[in-house]
Amino acid sequence: MDQLASLLEGFAVAFTPANLMFLVVGAILGTAVGVLPGLGSAMAVALLLPVTFSLDPTGAFIMFASIYFGGLFGDSTSGILLNTPGNSSAIATTFEGHRMAKSGRAAKALGTSAIGAFIGGMIACTLVVFFSPYIVELARVFGPAEYFALAVFAFVAISAVVADSIVRGLVALGIGFALALVGIDGMSGAERFTMGSPILFDGISIIVITVGLLAIGEVIHVASHIRRTPAPRMALNPEGSPFPSRREWRQVLPAFLRGTAYGVPFGAIPVGGSEVPTFLAYGTEKRLARRRNDPDFGTRGAIQGVAAPEAAGNATAGTAMGALLALGLPTSATAAMMIAAFQQYGMQPGPLLFERSGDLVWPLMASFFLGLVILLIINLPFAAIWAKLLVIPRHYLYAGITVIAMLGVYAIASRPVDLWMALGIGVVGFAMRHYSIPLAPVLIAAILGPMAETQLRRALAVSEGDVGILVSSPLTIALYSVLTATVVLSVIQHSRHSRRRRSAVRELARERV
Repeated sequence: MDQLASLLEGFAVAFTPANLMFLVVGAILGTAVGVLPGLGSAMAVALLLPVTFSLDPTGAFIMFASIYFGGLFGDSTSGILLNTPGNSSAIATTFEGHRMAKSGRAAKALGTSAIGAFIGGMIACTLVVFFSPYIVELARVFGPAEYFALAVFAFVAISAVVADSIVRGLVALGIGFALALVGIDGMSGAERFTMGSPILFDGISIIVITVGLLAIGEVIHVASHIRRTPAPRMALNPEGSPFPSRREWRQVLPAFLRGTAYGVPFGAIPVGGSEVPTFLAYGTEKRLARRRNDPDFGTRGAIQGVAAPEAAGNATAGTAMGALLALGLPTSATAAMMIAAFQQYGMQPGPLLFERSGDLVWPLMASFFLGLVILLIINLPFAAIWAKLLVIPRHYLYAGITVIAMLGVYAIASRPVDLWMALGIGVVGFAMRHYSIPLAPVLIAAILGPMAETQLRRALAVSEGDVGILVSSPLTIALYSVLTATVVLSVIQHSRHSRRRRSAVRELARERV
């Protein structure tokens, strides 16, 4: 019960008028930066870091917590409305969320996103407060072989489950690997696929890949059909309640809990952030939608496809902060930015932080809960207002998306070549849409590809080339076993769907005869 008493003392500090003001200001600023395509939550933390330098340590950390979660809220808003997620953690939410926006349910998608983020974040923060020692033990279980097994699980599961065709899913995975391999090999220092150009030595930024594939690719796709197809309903019906109906609550509540269950453990291990749990949560909802023959999933947009990834993303963010405070281990880019705030005040996150700086840490933990409540209060009423962006005529809207997205790309390193790379990747994204090649495997391969390669080589270096180390622990065996079962089930499901489609085509041909 010591944690509860310390948390209550933290609430007493966080509830002062000045600190509540810092929470509200941080929530608004974080959301405003996070909603801009190409910037996202990590950039929100980086850009707003100087704002906190003039504050006292307690006020600075409280404001930073609000900025941290506010940026995550903003990431999903831009993804749902503009098909341009502010950060890679919101990519999975974008798929069904943008479809809901195009079918006239933008406010409902934004409301579901806000509620899912709130539920996932609240559960994760509660677990962090009371179960921090167990999170530490979970993180210690993972070695190079376990990280590699986890990455392989994500690669194959996403390609086999999310994609309608396993072959197309593997093609998309190959495209993602090709993009991830560009640059200098981190372990040997060798150039790879740079064509001798120093500009490519640092590789291709994930922001460039995300903006090019999702935003620019979508703009080109829409431009190619804009005179042949009428304006979609999203330009005519952005209104609606952000709150799920009673029937929708019965649908999304299990999805919220499933997404949270995916996100909580991933925040404690350095696997690149919340990309893996959000994609796995999305894949689970898609598989369940197939079982219940949900006609909205993949067409008009299913509310469960927004609820689960969003809950998973914020649950990961919550436990990531627990890992950062308890271990000094940043498990995502946004969490890594937070270390700068601690170092600014001469603090080093780790096992001794709670003992040496408890007067700062517990108000910070309390501000996680208050920040999530404030963000929910701010974002739910504004959902319908954000949705009015879709009233803008398509040619103006997509032109604006292009300008904002390119500004976000240029803001990364102020290099014109990034703009050309984003355009080239956008053309690839347009071709993938034309040939029905899924986008999700490309993104997951580009994000986790470097980490998987590094962990594989570390594992083989430790074992002196013995590949048996990759299946030498119970955890790796369990992951590969689950992966095998997932692939087998996916192949069976794809075969059944193919037979059904062929049967339907034959019956239709007979009726015509």
